[in-house]
Amino acid sequence: MKRKARAIWNGKGIDGKGKMSAESGAFRDLRFTAKTRFEDEPGTNPEELIAAAHAGCYTMQLSFNLQEAGYEAKELDAECIIEVKEFNVQSSHIILKAKVEGIGEEEFEKLVRHAEKNCPISKLLDTNILVEYTLN
Repeated sequence: MKRKARAIWNGKGIDGKGKMSAESGAFRDLRFTAKTRFEDEPGTNPEELIAAAHAGCYTMQLSFNLQEAGYEAKELDAECIIEVKEFNVQSSHIILKAKVEGIGEEEFEKLVRHAEKNCPISKLLDTNILVEYTLN
C-alpha cells in the first residue's frame, strides 16, 4: 500500500500561501498559510491533518482489536490534540468516547492500550502518545 498527497507553496514564509491535495481526491487544494498554522485564520495546517490521521488510524485499529476479541463498536468517537512547542511535536492526546456493548472495563483497557501503541500513525509519531477514554 502506498498513499500520496501533495503540497505546493508559493512565496515567502510568513506571507506565502500553499495548498494541499490528496491523490484519492478526498481533498483538493486545501488552503494553508502561516496564519492558518500559527494563528486562527480559517484554513488547515499540517498539525491538524496529522491529528485527523491519528484519530482515524487509532479508531480503526481499536475496531479491529475489538472485532478480534469478539466485540463490535457501536461508536468510537476520538478527538486528537497535537501539541507543538518551539516547532517540535510534544504529544498526541486522544480523547475517546466509546460505545461497546458487553465488554468489561479491564478487557477494553487492554485493547485501548494495544491500539495506542500499534496503530500505524502512533508508530510513525516520535512523541508522547496518551489515550484517555470513557466507555458506555
